[in-house]
Order: sequence, then C-alpha cells, then structure tokens
Amino acid sequence: MFKPDPDLNKKQLNTIWLSDTHLGSKDCKAQFLLDFLNRNHCDTLYLVGDIIDLWAMKRHFLWPDSHQQVLDKLLEIARSGTRVIYIPGNHDDLANKLADHHLLNIEIIDEHIHTTAMGKKLLIVHGDQFDPAVRCSNIYQQFGTISYRFLLFLNRWGNLLRRWTNRPYWSLAYYLKNRVKNARAAILAFEQAAVDACKSRGLDGIVCGHIHQPELRQIDGIDYCNDGDWVESCTALVEHQDGRLELMHWGDVQHALKSDRAANDGHNYPGLDAA
Repeated sequence: MFKPDPDLNKKQLNTIWLSDTHLGSKDCKAQFLLDFLNRNHCDTLYLVGDIIDLWAMKRHFLWPDSHQQVLDKLLEIARSGTRVIYIPGNHDDLANKLADHHLLNIEIIDEHIHTTAMGKKLLIVHGDQFDPAVRCSNIYQQFGTISYRFLLFLNRWGNLLRRWTNRPYWSLAYYLKNRVKNARAAILAFEQAAVDACKSRGLDGIVCGHIHQPELRQIDGIDYCNDGDWVESCTALVEHQDGRLELMHWGDVQHALKSDRAANDGHNYPGLDAA
C-alpha cells in the first residue's frame, strides 16, 4: 500500500512530464492536477500536448474556476524560473502555429530531445503521429469518440459514488481498454510505432501521451514512457534528481493522504480527492 511521503509538500524533481490534462472538458480532474502541481517542484516541466481541449470547448464551452486555477499555476511555474516546454497535441493543435516561439515564458515546440541525469536521450512528442485512428475516415473517428465519451460519463459518476463511500479513485475506461482485445491490440501497435520511431533516430527512449494509457517499461531495448492523462488515470512521469524515472499515480497518492489524515484526526474526508 502507498504510504504518504512526509516530504511530499516539498518534493524537488529534475523533470515532470504532463499531458492530456484536457482543461476545458468536464472530465478533467483539475483538483487532482492542482494538488499535484502544488506538491511537486521541478527544474523542467514538459506539457506534452492536449493541455487545453479546444475540441471539447468548441462543442460546449466550459471553464470552471478549478481549470483557471490550474492554468494560473502553470503560468506561475513558468514565471518562477522553471523551464516550461509545451509540445502541442491534436486537441490543442492551434498552438502549433506558435511553434518555435515563447509565450508567457513558455517555449512552444513540435518535439524535443531531453537528456536525463543518467545521460539517456529521450524523444518528447505528443504521440498523435503514431495513432492510426487519426488517419481514419471521419465516421470511424466519430464512432470512437461517442463510445469514449460514454465511458467517461460512466467513469465520472462511478467515481462520484466511490468518493462518497471513501473508496479510492478508479478508472473504468482504463480497466476496459486493457481487457478489450481490439483496444489492447491498438495500444500495443501504438507503443511499437513509438519505439520504432525512437530506434530509427538512435535515441534511448521516448516520452509521449495521447492514448491515455500510462506506461513505463522497456520495449526492444528502448525506454517507452507514456505519462498518461488527467481524465482517466491522473498520472505524471517524473525524473528524480538521480535520473531515475517514475510514473506517479496521483489518485493513489490522494487516497493515501486522505486515509492518513483521517487516521490522524479521526474524521473522514470524502471530498478531499474531488475531481
């Protein structure tokens, strides 16, 4: 079981990778994300695409206070001296027009090569270039999108019930994706395409997002790192000061902190991990 780190409020990291926060969509777990940003500090922060969901905002404009707080926090981090690198994804692709420019102390670029403290060279891209779904006809895209929205609807209400019964966050969408044969095959194909692209450039690893499938493992001798998302998984990839990479599941951390706090003062906090 995860144990809260007593120094969690002042954890200093070399690097943090975040993607697929989907600010502006009703499924963004903004409170989880804000808590993560407040508790973790780094020298370099990568925003690996789909940070603001322009697709969702085009369908239905949504911008609650919690989303503004996350955006304000990101801008504060950029002003504080942390290097912030923004690599646009497919849901915020308008930012590609600003590639190779700085905006509010944030570097906007198409891709980047990061060197870890261990000397490993990692390719940083959003990952939509590896997804065959973005090359399918519009009717198949819409079918997939509608199905996914329904999953997120179930996920949202299911976790509302879990929260009020003091149970940890759990992603139905993540669970199903790993048990449906065709979905799992698509994930594996995406991972292999990402690894092949990395190998062709003679690099040690790749960091991406896009498919909302957090992962940290070696494939064909390549470090495949997917930092996940803040719609389903609430995960981030971090590099510690010794160069070690770790995938942080912030839903687990939130639940552990809530349980630890409740044990210390004898109260329940069903709203502490609210999305």
